[in-house]
Amino acid sequence: MKTSVSSFPPLQSSRLLDQVRERIRYLHYSIRTEQAYLHWIRAFVRFHQMRHPSDLGGPEIEAFLSWLAAERRVSVSTHQQALSALLFLYQKVLGLDLPWMNEIGRPKSRVRLPVVFTQDEVVRLFSALGGEQQLVAQLLYGTGMRIMEGLRLRVKDVDFAHRALIVREGKGAKDRIVMLPATLVPALREQMARARALWAADRQVGHGGVYMPNALDRKYPRAAASWTWFWVFPHAELSVDPRSGATQRHHVQDQSIQRAFKRALERAGIQKPATPHTLRHSFATHLLQSGYDIRTVQELLGHADVSTTMIYTHVLKLGGGAVRSPIDALGLGGAAFLPSVRASGEVQPAGANDDDWPWRVSMPLARYEVMPLAA
Repeated sequence: MKTSVSSFPPLQSSRLLDQVRERIRYLHYSIRTEQAYLHWIRAFVRFHQMRHPSDLGGPEIEAFLSWLAAERRVSVSTHQQALSALLFLYQKVLGLDLPWMNEIGRPKSRVRLPVVFTQDEVVRLFSALGGEQQLVAQLLYGTGMRIMEGLRLRVKDVDFAHRALIVREGKGAKDRIVMLPATLVPALREQMARARALWAADRQVGHGGVYMPNALDRKYPRAAASWTWFWVFPHAELSVDPRSGATQRHHVQDQSIQRAFKRALERAGIQKPATPHTLRHSFATHLLQSGYDIRTVQELLGHADVSTTMIYTHVLKLGGGAVRSPIDALGLGGAAFLPSVRASGEVQPAGANDDDWPWRVSMPLARYEVMPLAA
């Protein structure tokens, strides 16, 4: 059965993937979403020997998703992304009503506590970074922005007068305002001076400016070449826009920041499984530790639901701010219950006599003495 797609203009393309691409761009989905959806739709068609999706249904989608989970061992988020791509294909492109979609098994996401840096680790990490990459990391920790939100900052989004940054089209296509840390103002001004020199060089040779969102380049054709729309963190090289084909200046790629971040973790001796997103987790956790209320943190992070922000309160319950273990109240000092190892190979509780110990370890042990922790 067809579903209502009357609000969409008729598709001009005849090829399936071109139709998907056309609909995605009409709905202003990001280039990353476009690339991901095309990847999964292409994989789905190939999995079923190039059969057209209109000839396939629920069992075929179940088989594909089961293969991803069992054979490819994809993560829950990747599994859900593949399903979202197929939902988009059937509902937004083919216009098919899929009541059986509700019966498709959806893996449940595991709730994991976020990795959080200590303040000492943050300082060590910054020291292991340099230049532009250091400033990006400092902005992520100082504002709680996601990495792509920081890299997509434009000149017009920086308000030095009010010490604020405007995050445009964050997760969920929502704008929000975050603080501009006073500590970072000098470095940010220097970065923007370098960006302006690059912008001026582009204008001198007549390059086409920067990418404009939501077809604003048609409404304001000169805006793409203006300084106010230029990136705060422009890429050193020009590139070709995959959608328009225009040669433009893109922002710094997140992959380069990820690589620099990984190297910095090694240099700083930080063993945690961290990514640049860990700086956002640390921002939220450290604010809550400082006494800020959770609603303020929610607003700064851009969470639609406070329950998402509540995960950081669970982090606060770990370590020094956690509930005290009852064993710590006994005043044992750390060595009272350590076993002692005799040369005979038998183990007995520290301070106990052989006669007091009703059992023996039959497995022979190495000949060594276990020293108390307090020693």
